[in-house]
Amino acid sequence: MENLLPKARQAEFHLLKLAKKQQLTKNTFALEFEIPELLKGNYKFQAGQYVTVKYLSKGEVFQNDFSMTSAPFEGKIALGIKINNEESSTKDLYDGFEVGDEVEVSEPKGRFTLISKPHEFRTIIGFAGGIGITPLISHFKNILHTEPRTRLFLFYGNRKTEEIAFKNELDALAKKYSERLQIFYFFSQEPTTDNLFHGRLDERKLKLIINQILHLDDTDEESTIWDAVDEVLICGKGDMIKSLANACYNNGIRKKNIHFELFEEYNEDIYPQEKDFPLVEDIEVDFKLFSKNYSTQLNDNRIKLLQQLLIQGFPVPYSCKSGICGSCECILEEGEVELLENEYLTEKEEKSGKILACMSVVLSKKIKVNFDLI
Repeated sequence: MENLLPKARQAEFHLLKLAKKQQLTKNTFALEFEIPELLKGNYKFQAGQYVTVKYLSKGEVFQNDFSMTSAPFEGKIALGIKINNEESSTKDLYDGFEVGDEVEVSEPKGRFTLISKPHEFRTIIGFAGGIGITPLISHFKNILHTEPRTRLFLFYGNRKTEEIAFKNELDALAKKYSERLQIFYFFSQEPTTDNLFHGRLDERKLKLIINQILHLDDTDEESTIWDAVDEVLICGKGDMIKSLANACYNNGIRKKNIHFELFEEYNEDIYPQEKDFPLVEDIEVDFKLFSKNYSTQLNDNRIKLLQQLLIQGFPVPYSCKSGICGSCECILEEGEVELLENEYLTEKEEKSGKILACMSVVLSKKIKVNFDLI
């Protein structure tokens, strides 16, 4: 995952020694960092989390978020990173550091996580597109290590075989845990002997997967594997997440059991808005951001709060506009908003007054919010 703008809350960085650097495919690479004994407490993490890496590219300091591929029990920070093009800052990250160099790496963060249930029989499926495989590797390694009764199915989409990142590691996991893990590769720009595995992972493909792969359940003759699915993990581009998340929901998986992580900016809602709101016009907005106070006016509430502030040119932090990343988290100090479904805030946080600007519809003539949470 790579965030595009800084967050209002500053991350805590430490210098970590680069222990390993490996090119995976033509445009992806892996980095592995040593965690010194004194910082082991700072770098405890959960599967599915990410770190921010701070580095120079063309004279400019970049802070980008990258999901970890390492599992907590491995005691290291390992990342998978994509170079989008020759001008990408990540190319300088790969070219500019060698094993033994120190790199500024933040403490782990993120909420693309699952509650561990080592004593339960569970079925968990994952969908990944391209470099979106990174947090799923962390999850799958962790679940295989800590939950002996859980079975997993991974559906991984790429354009071509040579673009599969971490294929050797994935195949080794599938071999080691053959009774509990099955991996299926899909290709959008490469012929396949079975047409099921040709094309993008989307709603149409999910229906075929349910009918042709997740159908007969050896553990229960009266139901299918799909019927037994407890959790769904999705990581990839926004369109893929939107299509698969809605397809899973429409095929019986509850939204609270569908977890997703974006690795690039996405400006649409994942789920359709199911509620109409009363029109409110001429809305006064006061907000604090980066220790500065701002005031503005919104014509009406037909567009959500974050999007309206961005249109007016305010530097509100965001990585998505879909309630996933939490970059636009703030506190509602005055007024009323309707917070739409989101993947980030807990029920306790919502009750404490926290909102996500990207998922907030203003319902009062005046609101006051604070983006400076710390």
